[in-house]
This record gives sequence, structure tokens and C-alpha cells, in this order.
Amino acid sequence: MTRSRHFLADDRASSAAEFAMVLPLLLILIFGLIDAGRFMWDYNRAEKATQMGARFAAVADPAVGGLANYSFSLSDGIPQGNPVPTANFGSITCNNTACGSCTGSVCGSLTYNSAAFTNIANRMIQIYPAITAANVRVTYRNVGLGFAGDPDNSDVSPLITVTLTGMQFRPITTRIFNAAFNMPAFSASVTGEDLSGTVSN
Repeated sequence: MTRSRHFLADDRASSAAEFAMVLPLLLILIFGLIDAGRFMWDYNRAEKATQMGARFAAVADPAVGGLANYSFSLSDGIPQGNPVPTANFGSITCNNTACGSCTGSVCGSLTYNSAAFTNIANRMIQIYPAITAANVRVTYRNVGLGFAGDPDNSDVSPLITVTLTGMQFRPITTRIFNAAFNMPAFSASVTGEDLSGTVSN
């Protein structure tokens, strides 16, 4: 009886047992804080890459071929100096394989410029290497800027929207299960400038 009483009263290993119970919660808290920081870092990189992609698209060759040098004055009979109506060109969206969802009578004259699209995607990948060309979408939308018969620039100065989708974040705390979370879609818009060249400032 005395021996069992001594055994129950013995607390020499109690701190080790308490530490063993608290350790998993402590590790989850630490790795959770690390994951929160990593998520914000990846989120900011994806957002900045999208902004840089839009900036590049505004000053470099467009992913839609034929738009920058198409004369709506000569080909469509729009009086020189007038804005291009959306009936002639509304919008077009390009991805890593083709341009589609085109609206307007000019659509039959537009092509896909894969080299220009690759340049936009590569600029984004420089900022955030996890991006692939399949994650990038570029939309050119007529918002009434520019004018038919412009002798120096594109007749349409489109609003260019670069969208980044399908990005995933893999937390440290769920690596055991190979789990990942979908990040939100990122989007940035810039008005087209010279739409010519292969570099941006």
C-alpha cells in the first residue's frame, strides 16, 4: 500500500508528460504562423506578377495579331478621327493556345500571336516562377479610346486585362496529406499604349 501511494505521489516526469501534450498544439501554432506568412508572400507575388503582365501587355506586341495595325478607317469605312464602335471591335480574350470570345466585325481579320503571349507570360513568370502560361489570360476590350485612321498608333487603344487563375498554395501543415488550397483569381487592367515591341519599362 505504501509503495502504491509513493507511486501515485511521484511527479518527477510530470513536466515531460505535459510538454508531450502541449507540443503538437505548439507546432501547429508555429507552422500555422509560418504558413500565414508564406501565403501572404505568395499572394503578393501573384498580384505583382499580374500587374507586371498587364503593364507589359500595354507597351508590347499584343497577343491578338492584326489589331495594332488594322485601319478601321480604310477597311471599315469609319470616318477618320471618330472612335471605333464596339460593333466593329468589342473585345477578344487570348490564352496560351488561341484567341477567342471575339466580338465585332473585325474578328475575321484577327489572329493569335503566340510569341507575344509567351512574352507576357514569361514576364509574369520572372516575378512568380510558380506561374505557367496556362494560368494566364489576356483580354483586350474596346472602351472608346483611340480613333479610326490614327497614323501613329493603333486605331483602338484597348483596356487590357490580365487575369491569373488556377494558382494553388501548399501549406507546410498539410504537406503530409499533399493538400493544397486554391488561391483567388488575380486581375489587373491597363489601357493600351504603343502596343509594339518586346520589352516594357
